[in-house]
Amino acid sequence: MPDRSNAQFGTSGAGADGPAPAVRITGLWKRFGDQIAVSGIDLELPAGRFIGLVGPNGAGKTTTLSMVTGLLRPDQGRVEVAGHDVWEDPAQVKARIGVLPEGLRLFERLSGRELLGYMGRLRGLPGAEADKRATQLLDVLDLAGSQHKLVVDYSTGMRKKIGLAAALLHNPEVLFLDEPFEGVDPVSAQTIRRVLERYTASGATVVFSSHVMELVESLCDWVAVMASGRIRAAGPLADVRGDAPTLQAAFLELVGAQGLNAGDSLDWLGGGAATR
Repeated sequence: MPDRSNAQFGTSGAGADGPAPAVRITGLWKRFGDQIAVSGIDLELPAGRFIGLVGPNGAGKTTTLSMVTGLLRPDQGRVEVAGHDVWEDPAQVKARIGVLPEGLRLFERLSGRELLGYMGRLRGLPGAEADKRATQLLDVLDLAGSQHKLVVDYSTGMRKKIGLAAALLHNPEVLFLDEPFEGVDPVSAQTIRRVLERYTASGATVVFSSHVMELVESLCDWVAVMASGRIRAAGPLADVRGDAPTLQAAFLELVGAQGLNAGDSLDWLGGGAATR
């Protein structure tokens, strides 16, 4: 059994005199009808870290991130980002965060450059500064050649990159990404990865959700594991992994994965012959 005694119950391990967490979640609940999507989460995410929120499909990751970023109101609980309550002080929170949500919706009849210029001005940046940052982001994210192309004609990878550029434009303290690499080709994924690593190296915080353990293990230094609306373990990657050979192995144990030999009952499957 992996030893995760320092990684349970969502504790960050920071002392009382340590730095304030980037995100503090207390007693967070969300129900949809009879279904409980998030079940009383308590979690502190440390500042200046690359954090993975991992779990199987339906674990509650997207619902949690939606509540943390102010996109979905919780039934109960409190969320603070950079020391500000998400629902009591939304303007202060939104000024400090960048969000790349699942099912990203963009102003598709604008070009990539027009979109960034518009978003920068919405964020209160002076026009010249917004345009300067847009030029730099378009270049770094390998979108300069497509900057005058309408977003509606962008590929999935290009949409993820222009969405990331829009989320980074105002230089947020905390960046929230929901499955940022899903549907992205390897070249675009590497570009996004380089930008995120540079961003966290500056002292900013990235929180991203994923169910791809290999990706999380290669990127993150802090992990929270979620299943059935609850946090199963949280802490530095090495603590959550414990004695398991990989994060994948630790994850399967933490979420109580069953049915690994379920294919044994499918003795009719394969072989190339139809059976009637």
